[in-house]
Amino acid sequence: MPHKKTNLPSKICVCCGRPFEWRKRWRKDWTLVKYCSERCRKHRRAMSATANSQ
Repeated sequence: MPHKKTNLPSKICVCCGRPFEWRKRWRKDWTLVKYCSERCRKHRRAMSATANSQ
């Protein structure tokens, strides 16, 4: 029986604040996922690096 997409777990991105849903590629480390996209992950890292240097 296939899974319904409405039953997927979701989280809120720590960078942009938007909700995002579980993806198959995250199945092994869903508890560690914090960002909705690669763009948010890179942006967050760049922001923390500039904050530490000031």
